[in-house]
Amino acid sequence: MDEELEQFKTDINLTEFAASRGYGLDTRESSRNSAVMRHPDGDKIIVAKNEANANWIFFSVRNDRDNGTIIDFLQKRGGGSLGRVRQKLRDWIGSPRPALPIASYVLDLLPITRDRAAVMAEWERARACFALPYLTARGIGTPAMVLPRFAGCVRVDARNNALFPHFDRQGLCGFEIKNKDFTGFAAGGNKGLWYSASAATDQWLVLVESAIDAYSFHLLHSWENARYMSTGGALNPQQPELLRGAIEKLPDGAGVVLGFDRDEGGDKLADEVKNFAPAGHNLRRMVPDAGTGKDWNEMLKNSLAE
Repeated sequence: MDEELEQFKTDINLTEFAASRGYGLDTRESSRNSAVMRHPDGDKIIVAKNEANANWIFFSVRNDRDNGTIIDFLQKRGGGSLGRVRQKLRDWIGSPRPALPIASYVLDLLPITRDRAAVMAEWERARACFALPYLTARGIGTPAMVLPRFAGCVRVDARNNALFPHFDRQGLCGFEIKNKDFTGFAAGGNKGLWYSASAATDQWLVLVESAIDAYSFHLLHSWENARYMSTGGALNPQQPELLRGAIEKLPDGAGVVLGFDRDEGGDKLADEVKNFAPAGHNLRRMVPDAGTGKDWNEMLKNSLAE
């Protein structure tokens, strides 16, 4: 192992270095564990710190093969040979820093896994979704997707798959991938919770098994004072604590709708939430009407077909 190169990877703040080469920090899209930066030439990168070795790492949104450490960043942006890169980084460490505005980079980031950083980059490559044949076929069209309640809750990738983001306490941790006859999850990602926008006036948290069911419930009931969360199916070990935290943060007097599927799996989910939900909240089990389907999307499609 080359100790000098390893020092460059850990000691040089990649956001500051990128800022010195014209990249600007997108504070709206950045978080405590990732920095989104854009260059005037159209390049967009995600910068993070690898918790395994404390290296600063980056992923280009424009080119999924453009990623790595500061060594890779510089080599792929006209840095030349490894020897020339080494000299430039020696100069950076040994010379006074350029006078950069503090708002143009971040001082530090919380470490994350390389897999999580890659998931973030893949999410950033996806486009905003306002209409998609797969969702339209399920009764969810543009009017639903542009509602403020669901702003930014779904994106579409290069294969026209619908992507539904999942979050944990650290931020984006994965996304469901859905299309006709296909359901998957982001490679390297983990299930957290998908959720809609919330408001201080909300009186209900509606828990469902899929984001599509959340849209469907809203279209069927038109509750303006409800926020939505999806588990993406059966619970994994981290989701109970995430759900418990979401319930604890509800406005005073707000209740919880256990809107899981009308089947054995849905009943099991409802019982699990009842067992760990904090006391003092009204928990209400709701299922689609008998004969209309086992979940809210089936009920929505049947109602539209009448």
